[in-house]
Amino acid sequence: MDADVIVVGAGLAGLVAAHELTSRGRRVALVDQENAANLGGQAFWSFGGLFLVDSPEQRRLGIKDSFDLAWSDWQGSARFDRVDDEDSWAVRWARAYVEFAAGEKRSWLDGHGIKLLPTVGWAERGDLRADGHGNSVPRFHIAWGTGTGVVEPFAAYAERAAREGLLTFHHRHRVDELVIEEGAARGVRGTVLAEDRSPRGVASNRDAAGEFELTAQAVVVTTGGIGANHDIVRRYWPARLGTPPTEMVTGVPAYVDGRMLDISAAAGVRLVNRDRMWHYTEGLRNWDPIWPGHGIRILPGPSSMWFDALGRRLPDPCLPGYDTLSTLEYLRTTEDIAGYDHSWFVLTQKIVEKEFALSGSEQNPDITAKDKGAVLRDRLLGKGAPGPVDAFLRKGADFVTAPTLEQLVAKMNELTDKPLLDAAVLRRQIEARDLQMANPYSKDAQVQGIRNARRYIGDRLGRVATPHRILDPAAGPLIGVKLHVLTRKTLGGIQTDLDSRALGPDGQPVEGLYAAGEVAGFGGGGVHGYNALEGTFLGGCLFSGRAAGRSAAKETA
Repeated sequence: MDADVIVVGAGLAGLVAAHELTSRGRRVALVDQENAANLGGQAFWSFGGLFLVDSPEQRRLGIKDSFDLAWSDWQGSARFDRVDDEDSWAVRWARAYVEFAAGEKRSWLDGHGIKLLPTVGWAERGDLRADGHGNSVPRFHIAWGTGTGVVEPFAAYAERAAREGLLTFHHRHRVDELVIEEGAARGVRGTVLAEDRSPRGVASNRDAAGEFELTAQAVVVTTGGIGANHDIVRRYWPARLGTPPTEMVTGVPAYVDGRMLDISAAAGVRLVNRDRMWHYTEGLRNWDPIWPGHGIRILPGPSSMWFDALGRRLPDPCLPGYDTLSTLEYLRTTEDIAGYDHSWFVLTQKIVEKEFALSGSEQNPDITAKDKGAVLRDRLLGKGAPGPVDAFLRKGADFVTAPTLEQLVAKMNELTDKPLLDAAVLRRQIEARDLQMANPYSKDAQVQGIRNARRYIGDRLGRVATPHRILDPAAGPLIGVKLHVLTRKTLGGIQTDLDSRALGPDGQPVEGLYAAGEVAGFGGGGVHGYNALEGTFLGGCLFSGRAAGRSAAKETA
């Protein structure tokens, strides 16, 4: 055999699985269709958010969290409704993951040298119901180094294992077939792709330069999701989310193509929950793109006003930072706006300076570089918007600014095929909201949310602007931001048991075959159910990759 175990996919889940294997003395063949520059895959580009429960960082900030509260939030968000079938393993994975997040995860990360920022973000605040979707408390821990820092130790482990002869890299090897012999996985076959020295993230060629076959006692599939393949996104777009947009921006590199899902199914693996996916409604066209259709997501604070394509304020819980899929559903199912692929933020300079963050390692160079001085200087003590945000304000195709609302709306209308917005209609809605700012009481749910957020010191210091009127000239100029649907995560995939063993249509494990990361729905074929609590994607790769590596190591002992 060419190796004890073949790991298909050199992203985060694959690197974690490879580390678990090589640290136990197993020989690993790490196969990936991209070149060596792309080691770490999509996780390298992420913001580095990690879901933790009752962490030291939370406790220092006065956040009271618990396993019971987190598990209640997870169940209310996931809404598992296929527990006798497609969710049968997902719900068990979900509980195991929340137990991990509330227990060993923090020390395990620390053991790999992954440190966390002292602040904790409050992502996905939810649908405004105690038993519904959302995080009841802040749980979004950001790794020093962002996603790049999370990938770093595991990439280093792989390179060290290669030097020690325990791991062999097979870059530019595209797997086209899982080799199943007598019901057991025994290797892979595929195409050797022509050499391509493109930088990380840049789309590479698919020119065939030969064929290959590798054999092993076991195979671990960790090839990610479908986010860059809009055809597959549209094919499995669920009716509950209305019609897919005609145009979307892409939040992942081109190699996140979903190929291995159908290849795995052809090998006798069961795919579940393919109609569950996670796309953002606050996407921007990147003014400095790396991959095709490169989009960036705004991580919004709670103060921007959100309007549909016709200029009507979105209803609760479609608020910035609250309920991602409810907002997507509203925009895609409301009859008179479903034909438009965009919505709008309207805000002030004061809001953009305090509340706008951009997802991605390259959009957060201070955190990615682990430069504590720069974080303090630029985010807490500095004046003006952070550098990457300011670059979008100046160069981004989706940003307009103006001193008055009428001038702003005129510029917003220039960004669409025909003028859809009426300044008088927006003014009535904004003035109604502004009247709610005169005292600490309010009937407006968004204003209540702003005041609630500022009770949390982490938001008050670095994330939520002091409440003010949108039309206050002292807070201006006014800013309009055209928002697009940004493709990102697959929530379903290969069904696996708690040992990350891939299951067949009969519910039994396919001998020697494992799956982890996004291709397995981050565990069990859909650990998130219908909704993610954020900070759970990287963590899902870590947790499921660890399980796959440990289980495959036992099988090949």
